[in-house]
Amino acid sequence: MSMMLLSQLAPGEHRSPRRVSQDLRHDRSPDLRRRRGVVGLALLGAGAMAVVSLYQTGMIRHLPEPRSKYLGADEVDASDEAYARATTPDGLLGLTSYAFTATLAGMGGASRARRRPWISLALAGKVLADTVIAAKLTRDQWTKHRRFCSYCLAASAATFAMIPLIVPEVRHAVRALRDHRH
Repeated sequence: MSMMLLSQLAPGEHRSPRRVSQDLRHDRSPDLRRRRGVVGLALLGAGAMAVVSLYQTGMIRHLPEPRSKYLGADEVDASDEAYARATTPDGLLGLTSYAFTATLAGMGGASRARRRPWISLALAGKVLADTVIAAKLTRDQWTKHRRFCSYCLAASAATFAMIPLIVPEVRHAVRALRDHRH
């Protein structure tokens, strides 16, 4: 999605870039603290996917992980399934997805749930979709390979941990939309 399209996602808030910068870096409201948590978790997921991407593109030969009969990142991340979507390594797709999630979490100032509720709802939809995909991919690793990729498990755990962080802001956004209609 282009930056221009992202900026048009929820028109209406005309806050200066300076104000948004101040809000994101210094505001201590609960919503912004949770959004920072989502950014951190998205970057954790992106980091895990970056390492997987190094392997899937041949930049490293082996994915180091703890020795366990339940872990097999090399096997899982070199499988046909890992290259099936858009004939692209799924690590690169995951990296892009987590970057987009971080962008949605960082978009807007402290009062975005009230002023630009659609951004809050877009983030919630993205996290919900990511959670469903992460659950499916985790299940598929076990059912198809009888092993997991520890990097993928870390990314999935980061995704699942985002859910409780987005719920309060979604409530605020829904309330703002409801109040706006009345």
